[in-house]
Amino acid sequence: MCLAVPGKVLEKDGMDVTVDFGGTRRRARADLTPDIVVGEYALVHAGFVIQKLDAAEAERTLEYLREMGEHAPD
Repeated sequence: MCLAVPGKVLEKDGMDVTVDFGGTRRRARADLTPDIVVGEYALVHAGFVIQKLDAAEAERTLEYLREMGEHAPD
């Protein structure tokens, strides 16, 4: 299963970005969304930012993911 996950862009160096996914930071490439800036939310799939997201939409999705994690079997 493939899943794109929203996160907040913390740093940008050229097309390399650091994205926070609710406390977990990962590097991604912004070649597909070169106009994304620090502080914006991004939808990341397979290491690439594929879309900018509205902050409210991103926070709702992150909350759903947190809830799913709380109910996941050990």
